[in-house]
Amino acid sequence: QVQLVESGGGLVQAGGSLRLSCAASGGTFSSYAMGWFRQAPGKEREFVAGISRSGGGTYYADSVKGRFSISRDNAENTVYLQMNSLKPEDTGVYYCAARTSATIVVYTSVRRYDVWGQGTQVTVSS
Repeated sequence: QVQLVESGGGLVQAGGSLRLSCAASGGTFSSYAMGWFRQAPGKEREFVAGISRSGGGTYYADSVKGRFSISRDNAENTVYLQMNSLKPEDTGVYYCAARTSATIVVYTSVRRYDVWGQGTQVTVSS
């Protein structure tokens, strides 16, 4: 089973940018659909962006559409989340998630994912 490690979080001012990375090991990365989720204090974990196993399909939460971009490099076993025009409401712990997939489907539900990283903190100051 694949293991996931996120990096790239930090403190940024509103309007700034961050790029999160999620490195996978221990599995066949190209067999997994990938997703990014976030969780703010006192709130449930929510979907941010997802990408199909080949990278040909992507999907975004309405709150980040046009500002965030998900991509993957199957040769490097890594999925990325480029976050631009950050807002204070983007603050939270960002998690990378994976699930095996035999199709080009992008999954948006927490329950659909089997494997989770430990998370990386993103804080956007106003």
